[in-house]
Amino acid sequence: MSIVRRMSLAIGSLLVITVYGVVGYMILGYNLLDAIYQAVMTLTTVGYGEVLEATPVRKAFSTSLMILGVGIALYNLTVMVGTVTEGDVRKYFERRRMDKRISGMSGHVIICGHGRVGRSAREHLKNIGSQVVVVDNVPDRVMHLEDPHLIGDCTRDEVLRAAGIDRARALIATLETDADTVYLTLSARALRPDLVIIARARTVDSKEKLVLAGATRAVNPQLIGGRRMAAFALNAHVAEFLDVVMHDEELDFRIEQIRIPVDSPLAGRSLGELDLEQSSGARLLAHRPGPRMPFAPHPSSDTVLEPGSVLIAFGTMAQIEHLMDQASPDPGTLGAGPAAPGGPVSPIIARTSA
Repeated sequence: MSIVRRMSLAIGSLLVITVYGVVGYMILGYNLLDAIYQAVMTLTTVGYGEVLEATPVRKAFSTSLMILGVGIALYNLTVMVGTVTEGDVRKYFERRRMDKRISGMSGHVIICGHGRVGRSAREHLKNIGSQVVVVDNVPDRVMHLEDPHLIGDCTRDEVLRAAGIDRARALIATLETDADTVYLTLSARALRPDLVIIARARTVDSKEKLVLAGATRAVNPQLIGGRRMAAFALNAHVAEFLDVVMHDEELDFRIEQIRIPVDSPLAGRSLGELDLEQSSGARLLAHRPGPRMPFAPHPSSDTVLEPGSVLIAFGTMAQIEHLMDQASPDPGTLGAGPAAPGGPVSPIIARTSA
């Protein structure tokens, strides 16, 4: 039972039994003040004595009030004191503050499951400046976090809504079983058809099922770990270069993706006409024309940027941010010159590590 319902029942039952006593004593000839005094004195077992002469009828009513009321009063007072002393009230207000904090977030990443993979994802997202909301049904995994978090079953729609799925940028599913992850993916996709969903697959066979369930990407950590080890064995320098530019937060260089919105000033124009490498300083590595089309090689000068296509670029953070500003729907940013290092990133352009 929630703390609000528990406290409401306790206070409500105390009020009901007190009103019963006051009304009864007033019927037996007490005025309002004396009736309140006599009822409270009886319920609290103080026992100062009768305000008026104790007639048989008054004795019988006081006896009924003692039998009915004292147990109820003492029990509910114990519930109220226990709720306060055990910290439930403090936890309730902390939860309210956390809910208010989450309700003000937008463009964040929801991490469902805070095990080893979930913790690693949260730490990396925080290091690159992304907002996260962690959801887990084990309190000990999240109660120590300073980041916004929820304790609950993330396969339930109300928990996903409380995590702000309608305003989230992406969801990472790292639950204990593939069955739970599939159910979570189905629920999240039904609530947000356009949401980016990255699901952890515990087996190779489950990757295809997760994609069919609606996951944007299904990732098997063991498979990726094995491939990276093989890459380090055969192409150590290449693998280390990609590892550094994608995951080392202290290095200024990054490989990033820039999506072209429908109302971007770059949409419908060719790369040769725009000359983005010259204007931004970032190097264009690839161009992906659509969500289900393969990445094209380095784009030629006559490549037209269609709405919804993605550019993969390599450069410093300032160069990447300037390229994002150029793709922003704000026409005033096109050709406005390089952005200052650490300057704001357009909230409309998706910025994620490639």
